[in-house]
Amino acid sequence: MASVLLVEDHPIVREGIRAFLTQKTLHEVIAECEDGVTALKLVAKHRPDIVIVDLRIPRLDGLEVTRRVVQKYPSTKVVVLSMYSSDSYVASALRHGALAYVLKNSDIRELNAAIESALAGKRYLSSALSHWDSREPVPQDRYELLTTREREILQYAAEGHTAADISGMLNISIRTVEKHRSNLMHKLDMKNHADVIRYALQRGLVPLSVD
Repeated sequence: MASVLLVEDHPIVREGIRAFLTQKTLHEVIAECEDGVTALKLVAKHRPDIVIVDLRIPRLDGLEVTRRVVQKYPSTKVVVLSMYSSDSYVASALRHGALAYVLKNSDIRELNAAIESALAGKRYLSSALSHWDSREPVPQDRYELLTTREREILQYAAEGHTAADISGMLNISIRTVEKHRSNLMHKLDMKNHADVIRYALQRGLVPLSVD
């Protein structure tokens, strides 16, 4: 029985996964959360065998969570759970270190199969993605070109913080913040702050507010 951290911003999805794994006594969900920043703290605290993470979660997206977990805690395996079946998403998740990619519309039993494969160090893709390996390589995700600092600044800028705010939070000069922001906007082909917000929403770096 493996220890599992569940990272998903929809409570009903978390509840369903927890119920399935618990009722079947397959694995133990030792912690759960809805955002990437909290996820990294929980990984550091619990050192779970498996992290199940959605790609679109607040504060820090699933790709960055995957990258940091794999880099810092190599014994923890990452299973991505996503609604996106396009090659670009699958390729990005695997490049960031995920061992398994499960579509949300898959049979729930596929999730357990993915966990078992990841524990064994083997890759697993949802049955609906069985064609994926035979396709041509997809272009690199531009987000992967960003440095860790640029990703942090992108996150804070998307949340509405000014250069002065970010300077204080990261303990760097305003000029350095602006330089990093200029670099990341160039890498992501952005022209203004509206592009930053649009990109962050599409990537799930910030939640879409609904009043």
